Amino acid sequence: MKKSRNVGTSSPVNGKQDWDTRRKRKIADITQALSVSPVDVAALRRMAISEGGLLTDEIRCQVWPKLLNVPLDVLNQEPDTVDRENNKDYNQVLLDVQRSLRRFPPGMPDEQREGLQEELIDIILRVLQRNPQLHYYQGYHDIVVTFLLVVGERLATALVEKLSTHHLRDFMDPTMDNTKHILNYLMPIIERVNPEVHDFMQQAEVGTVFALSWLITWFGHVLSDFRHVVRLYDFFLACHPLMPIYFAAVIVLYREEEVLECECDMAMVHHLLSQIPQDLPYETLISRAGDLFVQFPPSELAREAASHESMASSTFKDFELASAQQRPDSVLRRRRRQKQAALESSGVSSVVAVAQPSAARRFVRLAVMGLTVALGAAALAVVNTALEWAPKLDLFP
Repeated sequence: MKKSRNVGTSSPVNGKQDWDTRRKRKIADITQALSVSPVDVAALRRMAISEGGLLTDEIRCQVWPKLLNVPLDVLNQEPDTVDRENNKDYNQVLLDVQRSLRRFPPGMPDEQREGLQEELIDIILRVLQRNPQLHYYQGYHDIVVTFLLVVGERLATALVEKLSTHHLRDFMDPTMDNTKHILNYLMPIIERVNPEVHDFMQQAEVGTVFALSWLITWFGHVLSDFRHVVRLYDFFLACHPLMPIYFAAVIVLYREEEVLECECDMAMVHHLLSQIPQDLPYETLISRAGDLFVQFPPSELAREAASHESMASSTFKDFELASAQQRPDSVLRRRRRQKQAALESSGVSSVVAVAQPSAARRFVRLAVMGLTVALGAAALAVVNTALEWAPKLDLFP
């Protein structure tokens, strides 16, 4: 598996001091974005996307509601009573929650964990009770428990409800047709970046089922470190609802060597890919996922993925209009233009960041695989300015 390399000669002590300085600056920027009226949601999106995400759960409690346009006065509302006995999903939810012990912090007292599990059940049933058009799926609890642990029961209920009717809407249909549709974006992304890996996976007939649990739990079920889970949630909440499939693609692309060295057999490749390494370079992969979204937007991949548009994409457009906030994909594109400007000013050709015509698709691999190094240099240049700290993802507009 590829290992990230440390470039430069700065000492660990200096590196920690630099990080502490950037961290303090970022907290100040987030505080400023929250204090203005109206709240600067575009700035909050940039902070959630850029290196380190939102940094602390305390900040997430303030920013996640803004990213989803959920008013904080929900904290003053009494939660609806949950009718467990007459809820058709209760038994399945109970089973899933009882199996979710690993999602709670190790060492948590049993009494506290059991109390949180009861709250988890209530949040899920309450959202389903309010929205009868939504259908529970196994894995939904992995997303809900993340919100519960970060923001508490009342705010988690409001955030999960908004998320369920927008970003997660496809997964909550009576059938898995729309979920399969989203998975169908995976291979076109991989093909555009690395045709060799794409062809190998096609020959192995591995399909995309290995990424199903990644997608429908926002990686909450497969990552053991809670810090990595909430970092990804910062990123996903600030972006387009299809961003998790782009992140799934960059994980596969990052493991190129392992994939190509594997026996070209469906069972072998599926086993390899379904086991996510826990030491992934998350910031690098987040940056690359944002890049690929800009280079190969869903609209470009839609024909290959399916003939119809994802329901989550459709409802997300309504969500954008209703919230009257700057589009997250616009934030990403602007940041990409800034990154390319930094590349040009440092003498690095920006051609590597430009999507090639389909006729030259086979040559994209070298360009994109060389992009991470170039982006690292651009990120460093941005970090060293006093204008804005947004190192890894100066991507979108």
